[in-house]
Amino acid sequence: MTTTRRDFIKTTALAGAGLTLGVLLPGTAELAQAAGTIHTPNAWVHIADDNTITLILARSEMGQGVYTSLPMLLAEELAVDLRKVKVETAPVGAAYTNALLGAQITGGSTSVREGWEKLRVAGAQVRMMLVSAAAAKWDLSPDQLRAADGKVTGPKGRSATYGQLAEAASRLPVPKDVVLKDAKDFKIIGKATKRLETPHKVNGTAQYGIDVKLPGMVYASVEQCPVIGGKVLSFDAAKAKAMPGVIDVVQIPDGVAVVANSWWRAKKAREALTVVWDEGPVAHISNASMQDGMRKAADQPIPIKKTGDADAALKSAAKTLSAEYWSPLLAHATMEPQNFTADYKDGKCLVIGPAQFQQGTQGNVAGALGLKPEDVTVKTTFLGGGFGRRLEYDFAVQAAQISKAVGKPVKLLWTREDDTTHDFYRPMALHRMRAGLDASGRPVALTFQLTSQSITQRLFGLPKGTLDPFMAEASVVSYDIPNMTQELIEHDSGLRVGYWRSVSHALNAFANESFIDEMAAAAGKDPYQYRLSMLDKQPRFANVLKLAAEKSGWGKPLPAGHSRGIALMEGYDTYMAQVAEISVKDDTIRVHKVWVAADLGQMINPDTVEAQLESSIAFGLSAVLGSEITLEQGRVQQTNFHNYPVVRMSDMPRIDVTLVPSTEKPGGIGEPATALIGPAVANALFAATGKRLRKIPLSQENIKAA
Repeated sequence: MTTTRRDFIKTTALAGAGLTLGVLLPGTAELAQAAGTIHTPNAWVHIADDNTITLILARSEMGQGVYTSLPMLLAEELAVDLRKVKVETAPVGAAYTNALLGAQITGGSTSVREGWEKLRVAGAQVRMMLVSAAAAKWDLSPDQLRAADGKVTGPKGRSATYGQLAEAASRLPVPKDVVLKDAKDFKIIGKATKRLETPHKVNGTAQYGIDVKLPGMVYASVEQCPVIGGKVLSFDAAKAKAMPGVIDVVQIPDGVAVVANSWWRAKKAREALTVVWDEGPVAHISNASMQDGMRKAADQPIPIKKTGDADAALKSAAKTLSAEYWSPLLAHATMEPQNFTADYKDGKCLVIGPAQFQQGTQGNVAGALGLKPEDVTVKTTFLGGGFGRRLEYDFAVQAAQISKAVGKPVKLLWTREDDTTHDFYRPMALHRMRAGLDASGRPVALTFQLTSQSITQRLFGLPKGTLDPFMAEASVVSYDIPNMTQELIEHDSGLRVGYWRSVSHALNAFANESFIDEMAAAAGKDPYQYRLSMLDKQPRFANVLKLAAEKSGWGKPLPAGHSRGIALMEGYDTYMAQVAEISVKDDTIRVHKVWVAADLGQMINPDTVEAQLESSIAFGLSAVLGSEITLEQGRVQQTNFHNYPVVRMSDMPRIDVTLVPSTEKPGGIGEPATALIGPAVANALFAATGKRLRKIPLSQENIKAA
């Protein structure tokens, strides 16, 4: 594809990938109160007179480790002890635009990839400016000086801390030519490092959205229409208003909010409301109607990629096969339910909470309140899980509307039931696959057609009929197949949908890698050897495939009743293979062990890489084994973890991780393993039972029906 993701994300705060220097940023005054006078050489590095060094962190910390990995990039080039670097979350600002996504967004496994050069350059520039300031102060050549451990030293015992030099350095020109360290000289990057935020999470000082408290704050719980998008026709709040602690009951566009002096009182009073709803246009939707609409979708297919002439090759193939694959609606199910705190006062609004998209939050709160964006201040807390759900801002807007209505600071907190039934769901997907094999079983043709919903059309206004790159991820396989066609149909099923961890990688990898297994079976070939035979031109793919197979003992005897499945994918510039070992009893899958081999280029913190792989597999395994959202008459049927199951500790397999040493540019690691566990387990199920499940989840019900 020649079109980039960035082209499709429209925002008024776009900025390039370079540094924005010499900027005094919002929040500097607060830092100064804590650390003395602040000197700001650039938008990311603040140095105080007392030698306090602060990184302004432009990405949200939601468990993926950016609170540590991004400071490591800065500390390496700035030549300071990582533990001496404080971290403050960035305000909304064009300087903090994610150059890979076109807005101030945390997502798409981009944080390290986007910050890899930017933050190293920032650190190197500041270090050079500090050295130049010392050289001028001592009337020496910069070549005679050395910057290390937070100070500049020179001949005859001269020494000054960065803080002592910061004021003079901040007035110097920014160096244009910066030489970054060679990988062989790294002292911090690439070393397993304990997470900087862990002590804060252990001792309770880490602030999540759910922890926020403001003076005079009250609490809100919102009754929303049981059908997403429905509106209030009328309501009776008499019983609710008579309950203890209730301050007010107000209508907002999304429903009716009860405000009280504690959240529990607000929730209990909400249960006493009587609301009459206009359920809106989604009230007729069910899973069956959505699937029927997708099957009948007649929109013109949008090309993704075409190689050779697949239709002609299919006609002359010795053997052909075809299959349909289905992926369900899924909720994000963040452990921290949706929440935000807002304080509207005198035409300005402060909103505090877990956000992945700060500009979207600011702009939409401003629009809902009739304010200018600059009159809305967004402060980002730690996120108790993001997974794409907190790219949305519905709960922040609700909190701001309620605060304005009651004239007080308000903390809005959703219940688990609110969250499960009012999500922006991962879209349902239908894949139609065809393949042609020659007489030896080698593929000569492969066609791929995805029918699904475009999230980017809803969230960023992508014109209909335009290729949505967030639908095409992992759609083009890496194998040497001479004739291939990949295309998609953008079909709007009517339900609101959102980006979900690994986005379309999970949808497309499940179909592609399951179908490759079907091709191997039709050819009478071993699934691993079949894949490997088509990777002569793809050394990074071949390497991780071999590593995963070798580590898992592929081809060697297994315990009785056990089987293995294998899958391969590139996602977010990371090359990955997985092998899953399972057993099946009473039509229920037990995943015993997963081997993963990953080549993600240069690693910043290998410890976090392993943690992210384990986390991604756990997250993806929930969707593989049981999670599914279903609708009847527009109503989501699942409400909590009893009927929207996620992997428990007792379900979790052992995970064996092999990381490929590399000096290539970093790849993303927070999401690709989520996508690959599905086909690995599905392929193991086929090996165990001979049943080819083409529908996720691989639940007891679906296995029994196969």
